[in-house]
Amino acid sequence: MNRLRMIWEKIVTNRKLLPVLLVVGLLLSFAIPKFGLLNQYVVLIIIYVGINIILSTSLNLINGYMGEFSVGHAGFMAVGAYISAILTTKIIPESLAPWLFPLVVIAGGIGAALIGLLVAVPSFKTRGDYLAIVTLAFLMIVKSVIENIEAIGGPRGIPGITRLTTLPWTFIWVVIAVWVIRNFVYSNYGRGVLSIREDEIASDLMSVNSRQVKMLAFVISSFFAGVAGVLFAHVLQFISPRVFDIIKSTDILIMVYLGGIGSIAGSILGAVIFTVLLEVLRPLGMWRMVLMPLVLVLLMIYRPRGIMGLREFRWFIPGYDLFASKIWRKKKEVKDAAAS
Repeated sequence: MNRLRMIWEKIVTNRKLLPVLLVVGLLLSFAIPKFGLLNQYVVLIIIYVGINIILSTSLNLINGYMGEFSVGHAGFMAVGAYISAILTTKIIPESLAPWLFPLVVIAGGIGAALIGLLVAVPSFKTRGDYLAIVTLAFLMIVKSVIENIEAIGGPRGIPGITRLTTLPWTFIWVVIAVWVIRNFVYSNYGRGVLSIREDEIASDLMSVNSRQVKMLAFVISSFFAGVAGVLFAHVLQFISPRVFDIIKSTDILIMVYLGGIGSIAGSILGAVIFTVLLEVLRPLGMWRMVLMPLVLVLLMIYRPRGIMGLREFRWFIPGYDLFASKIWRKKKEVKDAAAS
C-alpha cells in the first residue's frame, strides 16, 4: 500500500507529466471513435462524465470557492441548451452545423452568462439560504417560461436535434473549462473570491470589491453551465423543460459536495464517481433516484467538505504558489525548532 502511495505521489507531483497526459487524452478522444476502441455505450458515458465535470467545476466556483449556496445551475444549463437547439434546428443549415458548432457552444455559453449577470445583480444582495431561495426561484421561472413558449416547443420540448457533441469536442471543452476556472481561482479576483468565503466583511475592509468579484464569478460559472447545456442537448438530441428541473440541480450539487468544495480535482473526482455510480445503479430503476440524494444527506452530515474538500492536486496549483508554500513550511519548521 505504501509503495502504491509513493508511486501516486510521484505522478501527481510531476508537473511535466500534465501536458503529456493532455496530448494523450486528445489523441485518444479522436482515436476511440475512429477505430472503435470502445463501444458506443462506454463512449456515451465518457461524454456524460465530461459534461458533468464542466457542471461540477463551474458550480464549485460559487458553492465551494465563494462559499455561497446556489441551486439554479440547471436553469443556466437550460438557457444554453435551448439557445443552441434553436440555432441548430431553426437557423443554421444542417450542412453547416458541424462546422459552426464551436460558435454555437460559445453562443449558448454567452446567453447563459448574460442571464447569469441579470440574476447576479439582485441575488448577491442576499447570502446563504436567501441566495438558495433566489436561485431556486430563477430555476422555476426558467422552466415555466420555456413551458409557455410554443415557438420553442413548450412542454413538449425540441426533438430531432442533430448529434454534434463528440468525444473530442467534449474533451476540448472540459480542458478549457478547467483551465479558465483554475486560472480565475488563482488570479487576484480568485483571491477575492476566497476571502469572501472566509469573511466578507473583512474582505471589504481589505479593499476587495466583493460585489464585482461575486458577479464575475457568477458570470463565469453561468457561462460554463451554458456550455455544458449545449453539449448535453447535442448528445441527448432532445430537450424539454422537465429535463432541467430541481432534480438536475440536485445531481450537480451531489457531484460538487461528493468530490469536495473548493477543489477542482474534487469536482472532477465527484463527477466521475457520480456518473459511473449512476450507471452501475441503473438496474435498481427509480431507487437510484432515492439513493443519490441520500448520498448528499450523508455527505452533509459526516463529511461536509467532501472527498477532496479544500485540497488540490499539485497539477492545478501554480508553480509560484507551490514555491511560496514550500518556503513557508521551511520557515515554520525553523521557528518551531528554535522555540523547542
